[in-house]
Amino acid sequence: MDLGLKGLKALVTGGTKGIGAAIALTLAREGVDVAICARHADEVTRRVAALSALGVNAYGAVADVGDAAALKAWVEASRIALGGIDIVVANVSALAIPNTEESWERGFQVDMMGTVRLVEAAMPSLEKSAHAAIVAISSVSGREIDFASGPYGAFKAAIVHYTQGLAYHLAAKRIRANTVSPGNTYFEGGVWNQIEHGNPQFFKEALALNPTGRMGTPQEMANAAVFLASPAASFITGTNLVVDGALTKGVQL
Repeated sequence: MDLGLKGLKALVTGGTKGIGAAIALTLAREGVDVAICARHADEVTRRVAALSALGVNAYGAVADVGDAAALKAWVEASRIALGGIDIVVANVSALAIPNTEESWERGFQVDMMGTVRLVEAAMPSLEKSAHAAIVAISSVSGREIDFASGPYGAFKAAIVHYTQGLAYHLAAKRIRANTVSPGNTYFEGGVWNQIEHGNPQFFKEALALNPTGRMGTPQEMANAAVFLASPAASFITGTNLVVDGALTKGVQL
């Protein structure tokens, strides 16, 4: 299937590791010019080089999405570097799981407001695009009560609500908005890789919850996000696509 992505311009927050990196690479392989941001300059440099090697225009900069001014500046610099914005992917999470006031504040600034501010900063460009799409990365922890039922789960649920609201209010402007809710996703250096070595018993228990006998991969999550971002999904908006290998048991109505 031709996703119709070639020549479009996309922004991906947190595009150097895990799901974000896989999304950026998959978009680039489809011929999309891509801008990324992350907090570490060396990782941004390496990832931009990898994207550029695929023959697309790639741009990257250091930015903490919890910093409103830095995020807005990155969006504007990306717009200039790419020559426009058609797609935004809000991917960064603070992974604020402990039920502390600090976690609630960090989760709000990074997960929630990082998504809201990205969309608002990109909106003037999205309104000019013929294929505008917003994709926010939520989590199955936003659908059901699990070990991350504190700030992390609460803000992931809020992101789904926010994005579905965008879909409704922006439909007349032909701007689509969807979320992807990944299940447990394993990659080198990721949270489950760290748990595997730091708390092997918990990792074993979590792995046993997956009916497929394994956790997902960043590429599997990226495939869903890139499809939703593409013109091939032109009549899909306001949906929350769960990609979890049947991990969650609740019925999504």
